[in-house]
Amino acid sequence: MTVASVHTPDWDVFLNIMRHEIVPALGCTEPIAVALAAAKGAEVLGLFPERIKVTVSGNLLKNGMGVGVPGTGATGLDIACAVGAIGGKADLGLEVLRDLTPEQAEQGRRMVREGRVTVALADSDDLLYAEVEVYGGGGKSRVVLRHEHTNIVLVEKDEAVLFSKDDTGEHAATVAGWPLSMEKAFAFATSAPFAMISFILEAAEMNMAVAEEGLRHTYGLQVGKVIEDNIGKRLLSDDTSTYAMKLTAAASDARMDGVMLPVMSNSGSGNQGITCTVPVVAFARRLGSSDEQLVRALIMSHLASIHIKHHLGRLSALCGATVAATGSSCGIVMLLGGGLPQIANAVKNMVGNIAGMICDGAKTSCALKVASSVNAAIQAAFMGMSELAVSGKDGIVSHDLETSIRNLGRLASEGMAITDKVILDIMVSKK
Repeated sequence: MTVASVHTPDWDVFLNIMRHEIVPALGCTEPIAVALAAAKGAEVLGLFPERIKVTVSGNLLKNGMGVGVPGTGATGLDIACAVGAIGGKADLGLEVLRDLTPEQAEQGRRMVREGRVTVALADSDDLLYAEVEVYGGGGKSRVVLRHEHTNIVLVEKDEAVLFSKDDTGEHAATVAGWPLSMEKAFAFATSAPFAMISFILEAAEMNMAVAEEGLRHTYGLQVGKVIEDNIGKRLLSDDTSTYAMKLTAAASDARMDGVMLPVMSNSGSGNQGITCTVPVVAFARRLGSSDEQLVRALIMSHLASIHIKHHLGRLSALCGATVAATGSSCGIVMLLGGGLPQIANAVKNMVGNIAGMICDGAKTSCALKVASSVNAAIQAAFMGMSELAVSGKDGIVSHDLETSIRNLGRLASEGMAITDKVILDIMVSKK
């Protein structure tokens, strides 16, 4: 669906938001965040790292304990820090480990085996916080990162401050002055000139490449491959819904097992980028949609995901795949010919269905949650197109779309705060 193009000041704001939130990332963004800080620390120190100390927030620890680090064949924040300091390039941002060599990966594994990397819980109220100290040659560097995965706020060398910024006011202003709404996102997705928004096709190409890689080889729990195998056995139908689930799960399988391929992330998460991209591409392929229809559906999906995620916070006890799948449900509705009323139905159906799915850390089994979320997203879209939605009288769903989204955010940020602590306690006690 396309309406007449009338440029508004919001368009530039939305484009800036997307440039900030939709970026390539190699590896799970929590261990990559500490790898980035370690790379910056080693760069500042100017010497080969002999020892590294990292302290992180609970949410970052939770999401970095069990996920594969690209190029290492290992999991954890310790190996991420080690290889970040040894072979990382800070100017590559979330692709900091892109040029890591096998020799550097082995040096990092040796550093971890020898106990020269320590990871501890930080005394910080920030949901996303990492402090990395790199030691070598009698010197020391210190790098602090907070609020966002690439937001370095302090760099020191031998106690001398080389760089510092106070982003407290900036962060608060971003939270308070949020310009997006679902109505504005839909208006932008349907009316912005194609040339202005066609950049989103890069997300489609990048994330589909990882999905196809996940089906070619055995990664993680092989959720995508199991779906494909059962299609071959005629236990599952090769319909559009199963096709979308298979591809999205396969991409998550590969990514969470540390595949050396980047994905286009959304709101600081590669899995979220995959989940609000791949199902939409799958439907577009099977429906025979044009490039323009795909682009507009992807823009809606990504903007919806960014908007909803804003109300939850960067990291929470609520699984981000459910948010991204809500975005993809909106994109699928557009491909099916629906408008804003049908999108509102789909969002309410998602909020009324899988709002309580917990995030118990980044790991290979995230692919299962991705598959479940995509399945729910497709069902939500189909119901939305049939003018069916969870009633505003039910649970946390409201008659008003934006209130439903705010209610979801409140559930995640306030209601599940103790859940987050319990999850982390269980995970740490196992380790």
